[in-house]
Amino acid sequence: MEDLEVMSNTLKLLKSTYKGKKVFLTGHTGFKGSWMLSTLSYLGADIKGYSLSPNTDPNIYDFISGNHYCESVIADINDFERLRTEILNFKPDFIFHLAAQPLVRESYQNPLYTFHTNAIGTLNVLESLKGLPSKCMVVCVTTDKVYQNNEWQYPYREEEPLGGYDPYSASKAMAEIGISSYTNSFFNSKNVEEHQKFIVSARAGNVIGGGDWSKDRIIPDVVNALNNGESISVRNPNAVRPWQHVLEPVIGYLILGAKLSETNKGLSKAYNFGPNPQDTFTVGQLVEMAIKIWGKGEWHHPYLENQPHEANLLKLDISKAGVELNWQPIWDAKTAISQTLEWYKNFNLGIDLTLTHIKQYLAHLDQD
Repeated sequence: MEDLEVMSNTLKLLKSTYKGKKVFLTGHTGFKGSWMLSTLSYLGADIKGYSLSPNTDPNIYDFISGNHYCESVIADINDFERLRTEILNFKPDFIFHLAAQPLVRESYQNPLYTFHTNAIGTLNVLESLKGLPSKCMVVCVTTDKVYQNNEWQYPYREEEPLGGYDPYSASKAMAEIGISSYTNSFFNSKNVEEHQKFIVSARAGNVIGGGDWSKDRIIPDVVNALNNGESISVRNPNAVRPWQHVLEPVIGYLILGAKLSETNKGLSKAYNFGPNPQDTFTVGQLVEMAIKIWGKGEWHHPYLENQPHEANLLKLDISKAGVELNWQPIWDAKTAISQTLEWYKNFNLGIDLTLTHIKQYLAHLDQD
């Protein structure tokens, strides 16, 4: 950081890569998108955001005064002509594609919208690149749920078969197949000197952090119950997830974009971003940790009939990101939960607290 005499090598890379560069960020009004927006702004990027309006009230985008940190375009990723026009007019150096319908349970209620937004929306971004004559690095964010989940103990590697039981997971797997097809057909690494496009997908999920008020997400449910003095309702206490603070994948995406910018040959086609193996734990364990950090509270497992299927076990192998990108998780589970609850307790501070957490995270880069 600028207030440190010595910056880490990774932070130097991020600042030198993004300062003054044009970054097109889809999904900038969402939870993860707002953290990405704040981080890019701190790094000095020139940002254009493209997204629907925030879909919760309250929402983190308004708390950080997101409109002050980017040129904000409120539009649908499914509107190809508008998206293409905004991309071509902006002439970005980088595109981070985060826009999505991100909820598993919502995907059961609106499957066609989920498939169209997550799969075709991604292809709309890639199709737009055909008209962009300049060099551009593109990171398409999908999810840890793209794998054909056999619910075994082994962590999934990037080369594992894709699948998807629920519409959300399947739509993201379809996006991955589309990304591979466009990369091979139109932006092949053999012709990179001609098209100058570097495209890669990033797989992460189950992020926690301040500012998420989405429906059917465990942290908003925990915070709302604790604030109201109510027992926390936990649908799937035994489900195992690769939990991580939102800044872990956000910084991972930025490192990935920076590494793409450094090479003229491209990198691997996909990368997992997740926690260390010891930080993969159950929903019930997460809730117990949150209660302990908060200082009070209790939870219960309600009896629910005819509930849509949700995976009970999912782990990621993150070794490729470590070896090829020199990325590794910084905050363990307890720190991630503590930082998250601190944000909610003090969210009236808005961008100040969000930037404090970003600076705290960046200060730990390369220290191990």
